[in-house]
Amino acid sequence: MTELDPRLHAYRPDLADAALSGRVVARRFIEPRPAQLREAVVSLRSSPRFDAMQVTEALMGETVRLFDEQEGWAWVQLMRDGYVGYVNANALSSHLLVPTHRVAVPSTFLYPEASLKTQPAMPVTLNAGVTVTAEVGAFSKISDGRFVFSAHLVPAESFSGDFVSIASKFRHAPYYWGGKSVHGLDCSGLVQLALEACGIAAPRDSDMQEAKLGRPVSRDGLGGLRRGDLVFWDGHVGIMTDPENLLHANGFHMMVVEEPLRAAVERIARQYGQITSIRRM
Repeated sequence: MTELDPRLHAYRPDLADAALSGRVVARRFIEPRPAQLREAVVSLRSSPRFDAMQVTEALMGETVRLFDEQEGWAWVQLMRDGYVGYVNANALSSHLLVPTHRVAVPSTFLYPEASLKTQPAMPVTLNAGVTVTAEVGAFSKISDGRFVFSAHLVPAESFSGDFVSIASKFRHAPYYWGGKSVHGLDCSGLVQLALEACGIAAPRDSDMQEAKLGRPVSRDGLGGLRRGDLVFWDGHVGIMTDPENLLHANGFHMMVVEEPLRAAVERIARQYGQITSIRRM
């Protein structure tokens, strides 16, 4: 059998997605049931332990395919990008709601009342989905009874037309492996978040993005690049903000920075090697 990417296919020796029957070996195949994330930002981990590596994050309102639940951990596949891993089962709800709006700013708050002075307030981040049930002054009441400042929301099917501008709002956000919010994100998380805010579905990891996004650009050195081009290394990706400068979340600065591409290429070559491709959206 052809080995499938375990990041995007739910299979273990003891259990696998029924859709993979005949393609993988497992003792049992099951049909998943749907569930929805009810917490603001949820870690998806490589194994069912809080100290396990975070492979990505999921955001409020996202739906998942739930395969297994044991000892407080749920083995799921995210519907948004297909990633498979383990989440805290308490973050899931079996009561599914269709988000009417999504957060359109890097971060905002959910309040217990329609007042900016009320506490406790919970932060929610770009691309989180909420279901608005009423308007109260400058606030929107959502399905769980909390309130969010209406100007920080857009209708669920309303998207930006400039993913570079979206990504640029994350300058100085801290680097965080597997992160997908302004509170911490990695290189491919930045690309995915910005594209999703523009209605463009994007894979999660940089190798997937290099294989699927845009079209290859022939290179003559580092000339001829455009705003919005994606620059890839083995294990890294950045976004050109203009023909000379690169925006990327990186472990050297431990944050999102914009810097001259030539300086980044020289430094990155010592760890990741040379640029592997440039792709134009």
